[in-house]
Amino acid sequence: MTAAAWGELVLLIAFLAVSTPLLGSYMAKVYGNKRAPGDRVFLPVERAIYRACRIDPDGEQRWTTYAISLLAFSFVSVVILYALLRLQGHLPFNPDHMKGVKPALSFNTASSFVTNTNWQNYSGESTMSFLSQMAGLAVQNFLSAAVGIAVAVALIRGLVRRRTGTLGNFWV
Repeated sequence: MTAAAWGELVLLIAFLAVSTPLLGSYMAKVYGNKRAPGDRVFLPVERAIYRACRIDPDGEQRWTTYAISLLAFSFVSVVILYALLRLQGHLPFNPDHMKGVKPALSFNTASSFVTNTNWQNYSGESTMSFLSQMAGLAVQNFLSAAVGIAVAVALIRGLVRRRTGTLGNFWV
């Protein structure tokens, strides 16, 4: 390795050493329902979203309700992404006039991106329209990671909490 590559590696490790405890502390406060930096800005926005979606942010869920919520969210995500891929030929932001993706490939892609495996059996730029890539695949890259974090937090809460049958709230 060159001196520049070693320097980059040292900078990366230093950045991780400094940022990991800070981010970990912030995440522990957020997932533990304690005051965290940024609450003054983000809490009013969160409350408005919860009210609009009729979600009780203080309501706890048992593991079965948590799992059903997760599966329902994932199912709806698969259906929406599948529909977007199938109908891309009729939707805007398709300057190359790409046809809708075939049913099997649409299902494969939708289930893959929703489950965060992101397995691709196609050439993205020659199969997917801009809208499919932006509003479908890129959104699922974010949402599937968020679902993974929700599962990890539920697992940790399940291991840590001794005298309760709840895991938090999937929607919060």
